[in-house]
Amino acid sequence: MLRSVNPATGEQIAVHEELSPTALERKLDLAASAFRRWRETSLQDRADLLGNIAYCFEENKDALARMASLEMGKTYRSANAEVEKSAAGFRVYAERGPDMLAPRMQPLTGGGTAETRWLPLGPVLAVMPWNFPYWQVVRFLAPAIMAGNVGLLKHASIVQGVAGLLEEMVLAAGAPEGLFQNLAIRSSAVAAIIADDRVAAVTLTGSEGAGKSVAEAAGRNLKKVVLELGGSDPFIVMPSADLDAAVKQAVTARIQNSGQSCICAKRMIVHADIYDAFLERFADGMRRVKAGDPFDEASDMGPLSSLEQRDTVLKQVEEAKALGATLLFGGEAPEGPGAFLSAGVLTDVPLDSPLMAEEIFGPIAMVFKAADLDDAIRIANDIPFGLGSSVWTRDEAEQEQFIRRIEAGMTAVNQMLASSPEAPFGGIKRSGHGRELGPYGMHEFMNLKTIMHPAAGSVAGSVATE
Repeated sequence: MLRSVNPATGEQIAVHEELSPTALERKLDLAASAFRRWRETSLQDRADLLGNIAYCFEENKDALARMASLEMGKTYRSANAEVEKSAAGFRVYAERGPDMLAPRMQPLTGGGTAETRWLPLGPVLAVMPWNFPYWQVVRFLAPAIMAGNVGLLKHASIVQGVAGLLEEMVLAAGAPEGLFQNLAIRSSAVAAIIADDRVAAVTLTGSEGAGKSVAEAAGRNLKKVVLELGGSDPFIVMPSADLDAAVKQAVTARIQNSGQSCICAKRMIVHADIYDAFLERFADGMRRVKAGDPFDEASDMGPLSSLEQRDTVLKQVEEAKALGATLLFGGEAPEGPGAFLSAGVLTDVPLDSPLMAEEIFGPIAMVFKAADLDDAIRIANDIPFGLGSSVWTRDEAEQEQFIRRIEAGMTAVNQMLASSPEAPFGGIKRSGHGRELGPYGMHEFMNLKTIMHPAAGSVAGSVATE
């Protein structure tokens, strides 16, 4: 059984039955059959379906948002925004997907042309986390549908209500049976599904450990895999920055989704000349953050996703303190039900501490002092992750230095980092490989086929060489 528990109250919401081996087999057969039909549909039919799914999300926004708030604790306000963003993601691929898949022609030096086309691969298995339970799925599903693939979802066990609603929305939009299916299974069943010949590829968003397991299974079976793993993103502030704007965005970037986002800014790296001013204002902003009932408009953030997740963050804070870090305030679990945790700030974290190789998935910020630009970049890169980054400077030369030298898949300039349907999303180093979103995310799970055409009036038959 898979249990949904309200992290704000500790009360059980629902119990979901796991798929039996026989039921799982039927779903895999259905996915393979659906793919054979869906791959033959026109690009316009695929785009029309995506537009219909977006409409279903918009029409059912309240029910969808409420389920996310109940199952994983995000505020109802942010859950609404996530549903709206998900609808926008479907619409982007509906409107721009056909152009992303347009064939390309390239003249050849020996005469003739090479045509390239993007063709679908087959059923794609998505192993998705609970923190953005709709948007994470849309990031794979919208491009998969547009590509002519079909989707199989292994969602986090604690958000099976969300997973069920996702499948309902796709079917309500008029999708053929089997185009998208939720698999109510545990992580232990994933490797066998990756090995199944009916599954063409796999994508995962999650922890480094989960990424290694999925990558190993995919490699063993020669399946394409995209991994979006953890991050400990730097938020660098230089003397020329608009300090008020930087501080405001730093607070938002650290506490969004209760600090449970891969691209939350987790390490504030501040130039020595403005360090004290930044820290004073940032600490004041973090102290004002109110954790409370996700359905209360006055709450800045809800609880963490579970008591286990809260305990993990508390342990990380205690370990940092034991190694010399200073907890200025926060990081406290209030009495009473729920997995609530107050926002907090750590300073003086040793750069060689184990915390630098971990991701704090909660509303605890680390603040570091940098002597200059080179030192800021050194601190930013001195971790095993490389997902996102944010840099705050009005000096264009400094901006270029950060863009070129920060080891990350993404850099936001004078703004907090956020994902967008149009822009490629992903990281390097131990933050994973491959990209989601934009045309690149769709092309990850397609066959780039080359078609060789002879020059006009020529006769084929020359000796070919590789």
